[in-house]
Amino acid sequence: MTVTSEFQDHMFSLGLARVSEAAALAASGFVGNGDEQSADRAAVQAMREALNLIDIAGTVVIGEGERDEVPLLYVGEAVGTGNGPDVDIALDPLEGTTLTAKDMPNALTVVAMGPRGSMLQAPDVYMDKLAIGPGFEAGVVSLEMSPAERIAAQATARGCAASEIKVCVLERPRHEALIAEIRSTGAAIRLITDGDVAGVMHCADGATGIDMYMGAGGAPEGVLAAAALKCMGGQMFGRLVFRNADERGRAIKAGITDLERIYGLDDMVTDDVIFAATGVTDGALLPGVKRTGGWVTAETLIMRSKTGSIRRMIYRTPVSNS
Repeated sequence: MTVTSEFQDHMFSLGLARVSEAAALAASGFVGNGDEQSADRAAVQAMREALNLIDIAGTVVIGEGERDEVPLLYVGEAVGTGNGPDVDIALDPLEGTTLTAKDMPNALTVVAMGPRGSMLQAPDVYMDKLAIGPGFEAGVVSLEMSPAERIAAQATARGCAASEIKVCVLERPRHEALIAEIRSTGAAIRLITDGDVAGVMHCADGATGIDMYMGAGGAPEGVLAAAALKCMGGQMFGRLVFRNADERGRAIKAGITDLERIYGLDDMVTDDVIFAATGVTDGALLPGVKRTGGWVTAETLIMRSKTGSIRRMIYRTPVSNS
């Protein structure tokens, strides 16, 4: 059999959905039991095993951490069979370990794949993020604007009052001033406790009621969110935030030379990618894994940026096989 070295996204989309699905099924056994570490460990192991069944020569560029910190799915780890195209893999085997352990909404498993060199290898530091959904002219909002200016600009573009804009923000002490400024405009806020990949995705899905995402969260998660938005449509901007010299050193080690750069969506994800997410707990984007009537059911979003296609796939299997 001849193995192609070309990244054929349509050929790999089902395989990537199975990767996300496997991690969600593994993590779902720990929903509500208070054990974050076991839930994460199960998801990581299942995702790695599923990735290694795909005919790719993959390299993890966004993963669980540095090699000396984590044993599996670390940045730089080779995944796949090795028989296929060179690809970048960005992943979070369980986005929302706390959400899973506490049986709270919006825990997901997420993974993205693109040609080698297509995704920014972001260091493990904070990133100031701004995202909106599709349908707006380029540059309607920017990181250089104040939060109030961003809301006013989007409201003008929509032809609505600021009070009709809803912003998603991570509930953290560092965001107290941001939250106060947003509320001063009359805009509404949906505060989330964890899961800012899902938070960014919310602004591109009209059913969630979210118009904009703002705030600082993990830079690796920012790249994953950018991969999702590349498929769903929308605009996203990110700027790395450094708290000390060690964090600046991590960025330099990752090959970043301009530490003040503002990254647009196409800077963080430079080529067409595929993205998969599976619900672990019920959320605005996806239902969680269900065990009822002797069956286990999981639902996955699989998206391709090349075509803009979004599929929902429902997997059902007897409990004994899960």
